[in-house]
Amino acid sequence: MAPSGRDENIRLLIADVVQASKLPPKSRTINIKPVVAELTSAAYEHGLLPDALSDLIDLVTTPNHLDQASLAAIVRNLYPATRVSRDVGLRVVGSFGHGRLKPSLNIQAALLRWLILVYHALESPGFLSQAYQVLFCLLDTAATRPQLSHLLALVTRRKHVKPFRIQNLLNLSRQTGNDPSLIGLLRVFKDYYPEIIVAEAVRGKASAFKHPDPIWRARLDEIQEAHAQSMQDLAAPSQYDGFRVNRPINSGQRRKAIPLVQTYHASEVIYAPYVFNMAMQRLTLVQKSITLEEVENATKLAQNLEKIQLPNQMVAVLADPLLQKLLLLSPNGDAFQRITNWLQAVLDDVVSGGTDEDTFWDIIDVLREFVLHTKTVPPVLLSFFARFFEIWDGAGRRDLLLDIVAYTPLHEYDKLFSHIFQPLETAFLSQDPSSHAKLLALYTRLLRHWSALLCSIQVIPNHASSTVSALVQHVGVLAQTLAQSSPSVSAFSSILDFYEQFVRLISDERLRNHIRIELPPPSLIYMAFFSSSLAATSRLCHVLASFKKGFEMAMSSRSQQTGSQSDALSYKRAYVNRYNGFLMDFCNCLWRSRAFSDSDTNAVGCLIPRPVVAVLTEYVPMVDSSSSLGPLFGLSYSPVLCYQSIESVRDLEDNEMAQGKSISTRHAGPVTQASLARLASSGGMELSWQEYRIKVLHGLTDKGFPGVAELLKSTMTVLKNTMEGQAGTTS
Repeated sequence: MAPSGRDENIRLLIADVVQASKLPPKSRTINIKPVVAELTSAAYEHGLLPDALSDLIDLVTTPNHLDQASLAAIVRNLYPATRVSRDVGLRVVGSFGHGRLKPSLNIQAALLRWLILVYHALESPGFLSQAYQVLFCLLDTAATRPQLSHLLALVTRRKHVKPFRIQNLLNLSRQTGNDPSLIGLLRVFKDYYPEIIVAEAVRGKASAFKHPDPIWRARLDEIQEAHAQSMQDLAAPSQYDGFRVNRPINSGQRRKAIPLVQTYHASEVIYAPYVFNMAMQRLTLVQKSITLEEVENATKLAQNLEKIQLPNQMVAVLADPLLQKLLLLSPNGDAFQRITNWLQAVLDDVVSGGTDEDTFWDIIDVLREFVLHTKTVPPVLLSFFARFFEIWDGAGRRDLLLDIVAYTPLHEYDKLFSHIFQPLETAFLSQDPSSHAKLLALYTRLLRHWSALLCSIQVIPNHASSTVSALVQHVGVLAQTLAQSSPSVSAFSSILDFYEQFVRLISDERLRNHIRIELPPPSLIYMAFFSSSLAATSRLCHVLASFKKGFEMAMSSRSQQTGSQSDALSYKRAYVNRYNGFLMDFCNCLWRSRAFSDSDTNAVGCLIPRPVVAVLTEYVPMVDSSSSLGPLFGLSYSPVLCYQSIESVRDLEDNEMAQGKSISTRHAGPVTQASLARLASSGGMELSWQEYRIKVLHGLTDKGFPGVAELLKSTMTVLKNTMEGQAGTTS
């Protein structure tokens, strides 16, 4: 059934139940229980939209003639498909208490339980804080006390903990024989003012306030996620937006190694610096402080940024996004030192063998989330890795470590390689010799992080160029090994991901004068060029074309920026000639029909040994007397380009025929200069060799493979002017 049909069906069912609830059972013409069962089943399957939820809340909170079993079944299946509005929540709270117009105590208990279950999905939980006194006064009702105590424990903040409430709880606890739910709420109060609570009062068996029904919560999450997808509501805010203290719904979700945010012994006021009034009398500004637990949204965080007191366990920052935001917006040296001391102690236990494996990986998982949020790796963690990687066997949750190492700070490369990267590679490859791809992905992310760091700082470190260059050189060796051991499309894609990231770094207007261009190993370039992927060939050509712009910029800046790290003096003539050799070989293959020729300046014949070239030159005519070795890797014959080339000719022929021109012969392919002449003389389309090749390059660019055209245009000025001239004429 379509979503609109399901919602209409639920609306009709609710209307039937509401109408039946107005009549005594003996006055009804139908049995309402099957209708209630169908309604609850539909609510469980699809959830309730705001209007439907509002109607059912009105039904269960106002006097009616429905039996208690039906009302309880409805409350158990109040699955909201969206966030629960403040209005709905207030109507539920208003139904609590004693009186002829109030729901039964069993239904009130069920509604309290429902508020606990949907607490994370409340649109504005602040209304519960405003109704705190109303709820607190209902604790003397035994039938609803367990659920009410749990709800109050969720809502309680420091401002709610008052001496008269503490005294009332103590008295009520003594009257009820130390009710576990009251003891549990007392312990929540004790977290805020431990010196006030009598210790003996909280030594009894206390309620742990476990989540009432994790299965119900999981079903609610499924319903709300499905609804958001069906509405394509990508802009909808998440249920947990990072502006509240992280409170897991049950003990199974909590990271036991990391404490939760708790602020004990909080001061009611904080003192601002001294100021002077008009009479020059010294005054002290007093501001009311708040705890981090009282912050519930971004607005309150911004308004009270200077008034927030730090929690007792600062290491909670590792698992609490709100505390992370606070320390980013208001850095505190003492707080960072406390975090460092805790990490140092825990990591020392790991090295000494005092921590079991599961606990260790749980800690690493938390540290990973912290690093991903802050984009920084604490120095103490780097020091730990330097010791840990030496003794690690490469087993375990290795991806967690890769995610952390990807944000390694930009230090001198020799130290990073000897203490971090080399031991990490050794451990990885000892466990899985085929891990080169994962290591390559790590270095790509690391280079991306370093690029972001360099773009964000004012002064470029002196070691930046040498560190980045050393990393690129090392990755070149790693990529070469990967290409030789696994010459797949995915392998070349991963390799080119790294070099494209490097291109973005050296193309930055500010950084290009500080970062040296490092060429990939020659064998790696030719392996990628002759791969079976057109995308790899195009991306490689794009990388080399970008390098050419960098070399030209460096040479032109020699007289203008003598202090830059990448000017022409940084590149020896032999280094530039090697790069020019790549360009010449590519042009010989793609454009000049002279594959593997080494007779041109700087050309190295794609590193193919001359005896092999001689054998291939003799072999090709033996297979096809009309063919030769030179054109076999050009636009018409290359295994990755031939299909695109003939498709370009087909498009031209189709356009000619669409314009009413007579074409009696179509080109069968592959296209050569001679075949085009024969085509025109036999009644086919008239097309010159140059026009054909330019059309192929335009076609490749239009289909998302611009690299080949970029490389050829950057190398041959005449071709560049011709193509740009045609583009200008067309536009």
